[in-house]
Amino acid sequence: MEKSITLNKPLKPKLSKILKDDFRRNKVKYAMISVIVLYYILFYYVPMYGTIIAFQDFVPRKGIMGSNWVGFKHFINFFNDLSFWKVLKNTLTLSFLDLCICFPSAILFALFLNEIRCRTFKKTVQTITYLPHFISLVVICGMIKEFCGYNGLFNYIGSFFGAERVSMLQQPNMFKWIFIFSKIWQELGWSSIIYLAAFSGINEELYEAAEIDGAGRIRQTLVVTLPGILPTVVIMLVLRIGQILGIGHEKVLLLYNPATYEKADVIMSFVFRKGLEEFNWSYSTAVNMFNSIANFTFLILANTASKKLTESSLW
Repeated sequence: MEKSITLNKPLKPKLSKILKDDFRRNKVKYAMISVIVLYYILFYYVPMYGTIIAFQDFVPRKGIMGSNWVGFKHFINFFNDLSFWKVLKNTLTLSFLDLCICFPSAILFALFLNEIRCRTFKKTVQTITYLPHFISLVVICGMIKEFCGYNGLFNYIGSFFGAERVSMLQQPNMFKWIFIFSKIWQELGWSSIIYLAAFSGINEELYEAAEIDGAGRIRQTLVVTLPGILPTVVIMLVLRIGQILGIGHEKVLLLYNPATYEKADVIMSFVFRKGLEEFNWSYSTAVNMFNSIANFTFLILANTASKKLTESSLW
């Protein structure tokens, strides 16, 4: 009777050994990424501990652990505040205009650049449109104030055509348009970079096949280019929707004034005033926490819808 021969199965290496070997091989990469990880831990995760004060009447002298616990008092006060609907409406209005005007403008600009065949002219246009992104926001807002002032450039142009001079940034109804069109000027070129990169991933044979079938440049754009960059557009749209309640508050803070609060005040500028000007830390933290939860909810909903309607999603 033949004895059965048992083969010893190779033992799987332990996870700790795998990690140790990987670290030894990629020490430089781990060193580089550790700086980024440390940054996020220190400035994004550690401060989360401070959100506890949203449920307290925080007093700096008593500290976080010594302040009185009040539950959802500050959230309820915010929802009952007369400013709640105003700042929510202003935030959603600016975000809606941003999605409808600023977001597609970068895609259209990238499409136009993609059609330019003169490399010198193309690079010149790209350089000119990229430059505003690298200018400090404080400088940008200073320029906007000068251009929109009573004796500013836009009033000179308007008065030349018979329009009445006005201080544009003192007009509540003009604020949102100044905000949106100045954002296009500032971010148009920079935002188009990712779409220009997506164009390079489209198979050139698809254009040749479309041309053989008699498709012109416009038809090729509709049936080849746009479907080719659709996954990138969808991902960027999902990310933009995830920031819908956090739109450009730094720029709002630099441009608005008491005369335009009614139309310009957004949730994050409201948080700034309540927290740093009125020293109502617990209330401002509660408002900011509501804003973060709402943005996260919008991100989940947008990603879920994207997954169902298209094959592209963040996860």
